[in-house]
This record gives sequence, C-alpha cells and structure tokens, in this order.
Amino acid sequence: MNEQLLHFLENAFADSELNRLPEKFGGGRIFTSPLIGVVAGDDPIFLKFKEVVGPEHFTPPEMWKECGQEELLAEQLRIVSIVFPYVKKIRDESKNIIQLPRVTLPADIYSVGRNYANEFMVYILKQCISYFQEIGFMAAAGVLNEVYTIVTKGTFYSTWSERHIAFATGLGTFSLHEGLITEVGCNIRLASVITNASLEITPRKYKEPYSNCLYFTEGTCKTCIEKCPANAITENGHDKTKCYNYGQKIARKMKIRHESLLKPTIRRVNGKLRPPVYPVGCAFCQFGVPCMDKNPTSNE
Repeated sequence: MNEQLLHFLENAFADSELNRLPEKFGGGRIFTSPLIGVVAGDDPIFLKFKEVVGPEHFTPPEMWKECGQEELLAEQLRIVSIVFPYVKKIRDESKNIIQLPRVTLPADIYSVGRNYANEFMVYILKQCISYFQEIGFMAAAGVLNEVYTIVTKGTFYSTWSERHIAFATGLGTFSLHEGLITEVGCNIRLASVITNASLEITPRKYKEPYSNCLYFTEGTCKTCIEKCPANAITENGHDKTKCYNYGQKIARKMKIRHESLLKPTIRRVNGKLRPPVYPVGCAFCQFGVPCMDKNPTSNE
C-alpha cells in the first residue's frame, strides 16, 4: 500500500496547478517528487516529543480524537509523513540573495515559491485524506485541525511538529540549524496525515537525532552559521526568537516587493486566530550548504 500511496502523490505533485510558480517566475513546479515515511501511532517516541518539543504536543491518538475520528487503539493508527523537496531551479537561484542596506533578503523566487507552497500543501493533505477514504479507511491531518497552533510560551513550537513526525518515520535527522536533513536534503517542506490504513512502517536507520549533520558527526561544518544574517545559529544551536524576528523583517520587505502576487495565510498562535499574514520564509541556512539537497553523511 505504501507504493500505491507514493504513486498517487507523485501524480498529484505532477498534475496540480497549485504546484506551480507564477508566470513571472517561469511557471514551473515548486516541488519535485515527494518522499514518504510511516510510523505507528503507538510508537513510544511520541511521548518523548512532549518533553523535547513541548508539553502541548499531541500524540497521534490525541490528535486523532481531536479531529473527531472514531476512537481506535493507538496501535491501529499510522502516521504518514510527506517530504516536499524544492525543485533544482529554486534551489540554484536561491543562492542569489538580495542585499539591502539594513536587511538581507532571500531570492524572490524562493519567497514567492514558499508562499505559494502553503496552498499546495493543504491541497495535498486533503487529497490524501480523500484517497484513504475512497479505499475504505479513515484519515485526518493535524495541521488542518483547529487544535493545531503555534505556541510561544518561552520558545516557539507547534502542537503537531511536522519535523518531529518526519524524524519518527525515519525520513531524516535534525541539524545544527534545526532543519530536518533527509536523503534529498534539508531544503524541503513537510506535512503529515494520520490514518488507520494498513501501511508498512518505515524504519529509523539512524542511531542519533543528529546523525545526518556533518557538524555533529564529524565536527567539520558550520556553514549554516555563516549563512544566517540574523546570527540565530551558533555551535550551541538555533535561537528561534532571533530567527522569528528576522523572518518578520523579511516578510515586511517581501510584501512590499510582491504584494500583488503573495497569498495570505491565517494562523493560530497560542490557540487564537491571527489576522492574515503573507509568509515567505527565510531559509538562508538551507541554501548553499552541504545538506541543501542531499544527506551529506550518506555513503550511498
């Protein structure tokens, strides 16, 4: 069933007009073909996430219940994580940053592509849910539920962390910049679906949570530190507050540059709906780094 699901997603990625840049930027795809991983709903790692992510992070059975689904045993649930890798054009052109007097901006093509990606990712989650329902199973997506929120109590985290879900499914490990390094690199987006479909669980091949990061495995790379204009990354890790504040500067500048193109997004922060924003991202730490488009520690 894993192969059938992946084939379905590959077709959706190829066919959807939502997976396209605006014509001003060539009209090509935003994401290339996806990867998927699967983890069981009763995996003990989800209890650990309440410690390492935050106490309000949901386990799969908790999120399943919040989504209004029929009560099932945790062992009956499967969580599918989907990797959305940016196409080579966006990755290549995003190395060309925009230097302004008081702020450094990412390349326009990345900012617009990331903004457009939000609508496409929601589309894929809804398509995935329909796919499972049509073959006789139930499904839900945590990020589409109103209990999904950004929490800003002392730090920044979400009540359903797509990075940690992907880690649990064996798709990759974390890095010094806190992105997830998969076999197609860290320059990706992530989303997930919970289902009771009988999917095969994918293994976690790594022993440590930072096994794919050159800095932690070999002590040889600090490129993401050098790339970050906000000084939000050090050998001690990633300062989410500095990162967020700099991202807000970028968003304000990019809204001026491309307001007619950008699409609004409504988010919940600390459980409350916020006015529409125009997210464009930052990702300096994901471009021109050894882990941008591959797992740099892989011997394959």
